[in-house]
Amino acid sequence: MNKNQNARVSKETLKAAKRLLKYVTDTYKIQFVIVFICILFSSIATISVSLSLKFLLDDYIIPLIGQKDPNFTELYRALAILGCIFLIGVISTFTYTRMMVYIGQGVLKKVRDDMFEHMQKLPIRYFDQNTNGSIMSLYTNDTDTLRQMINQAIPQALMAFFTIIVTFISMVMLSPILTILAVVIILVLLLVTKKIGGNSGKYFVRQQMSLADVTGFVEERMNGQRVIKVFNHERVSEEEFDKLNEALFESASKANTFANMMGPVVGNIGNMQFVLTAVLGGFLSVMGIGGITLGVMASYLQFTKSFTQPFMQVAQQFNSIVMALAGAERIFHLIDEEPEKDEGYVTLVNAKKDENGNIVECKERTGMWAWKHPHQEDGTVSYTELTGDVRFEDVTFGYNEDKVILHDISLFAKPGQKLAFVGSTGAGKTTITNLINRFYDIQKGKIRYDGINITKIKKDDLRRSLGIVLQDTHLFTGTIMENIRYGKLDATDEEVYEAAKLAHADQFIKMLPDGYQTMLSGDGEELSQGQRQLLSIARAAVANPPVLILDEATSSIDTRTESIVQKGMDNLMKGRTVFVIAHRLSTIRNSDAIMVLDHGRVIERGDHEDLIKLKGTYYQLYTGKLELS
Repeated sequence: MNKNQNARVSKETLKAAKRLLKYVTDTYKIQFVIVFICILFSSIATISVSLSLKFLLDDYIIPLIGQKDPNFTELYRALAILGCIFLIGVISTFTYTRMMVYIGQGVLKKVRDDMFEHMQKLPIRYFDQNTNGSIMSLYTNDTDTLRQMINQAIPQALMAFFTIIVTFISMVMLSPILTILAVVIILVLLLVTKKIGGNSGKYFVRQQMSLADVTGFVEERMNGQRVIKVFNHERVSEEEFDKLNEALFESASKANTFANMMGPVVGNIGNMQFVLTAVLGGFLSVMGIGGITLGVMASYLQFTKSFTQPFMQVAQQFNSIVMALAGAERIFHLIDEEPEKDEGYVTLVNAKKDENGNIVECKERTGMWAWKHPHQEDGTVSYTELTGDVRFEDVTFGYNEDKVILHDISLFAKPGQKLAFVGSTGAGKTTITNLINRFYDIQKGKIRYDGINITKIKKDDLRRSLGIVLQDTHLFTGTIMENIRYGKLDATDEEVYEAAKLAHADQFIKMLPDGYQTMLSGDGEELSQGQRQLLSIARAAVANPPVLILDEATSSIDTRTESIVQKGMDNLMKGRTVFVIAHRLSTIRNSDAIMVLDHGRVIERGDHEDLIKLKGTYYQLYTGKLELS
């Protein structure tokens, strides 16, 4: 890592520290002020121990030596005052310690809430470019590093600051000459700690990155354990893991090596200061220079310990501080990720027709939807009935600007039509459905939905009008009822039952021990692939969308189960505009139009009979003369 990179890391680390501190001060402002005051009182009480030695020795104890009838009243009074100061310090320390635990947990909750809330706004592209394990590491490893820093490091840093200020003032008052030596020693201490701390911080940042890589790799291999065993890939997986783990070992060992050097170095410099102060103070006292008495020497030597003690405390917490700041950088990188842009202003509303046949908006569900289109030019609002007319006009798209996936695609699906896409892997079938959802935005051309450019439609409303059944179903931890209702959160129980019947899922659900209240976990692994797919269809059915996308929904199930699933999908497709992606061509014979794609271009279009007569690519695929890859 060169100097520019080191400077950048230091700048980002400082920025992360300020933002983290802002979380504390903004969220718990009053509590933090109380903590601030308690730390100040605790610091003053601690310094009073050292300062009291001078007055107790010079003003109370030494004058009593040799007296035949000493009067200890004043000494007892001074000790009582000192005891009260100590008691205030103990109460203050107890208060701020307990309060910082509460503040720390509250800040962690706020950070996790902000991360998750922002994550919901990120585009699909972010999740394509980052592994699940790496993202999970932010919520676990990186967030946990903040806990110790907030609970311990922040109050100790404040304590150190107050202690250094109060101690320095006291040292100057006791002996300006000896304070010059202390300043020289502290300058040396700062230079050493800066050098060691810079190296430690650099490797702690690498450690957190390596830890995220290891977490992501383990999570990925856990999910793919069956594939690993089937292909005897265990040894290769071990070797790949060893490389990542070795990188983590290297960065972690170097980070902790430098961090663990901090305590002994600071401690030994502090011991050196103590010895030099004792030698110089003793010499000045014997020579009668500087008015150094026994009480002054006793207090000043105690102050040398107090002066280096804050540095020792920070050194002991240095590991947690740097790890927390490295974790905070990664957390703030996620929070600073640019959210998914949505400049749409056309919304989806419930609608009905009045006695004149005009579309009017209404609050109650009528089964009719309309696009509410405000016109900024004259302030008027128009309504367009949602019918499911989808058209691509000369669409060009690439996930990266230098690699185009779709080339000048033009196609249309009229309301109620079933449009199928056929082609080899990488031809652009799934990409088309991703564009309809606006998971990605096109570089050229237009996509119109009921005559409206989809860039004008708010994304939430656009996606609310679409139902999707994917090849890979995903079920959440919860009951079957809750998983089906995921398609429409305010669906009644009756609507859920009807959706399950429509999807042909009702029969197998009722055979389960708890029926619709059966708990699912682990992505519904207790169910068969076909049963999971039926639940996915029921989820789309309860949403009752006018447009449906089926992305190879039956490709991973057997032929017998496929016939059951196909019945459910046939029921779901009635009266809807449907886009189908299928490897099994038998499932798309009844499509109104079949689009044959090849390398991002439409090479054939027509219904099954027309394409068979054409005897082109589709004919070869259907007759088995050409296979999909």
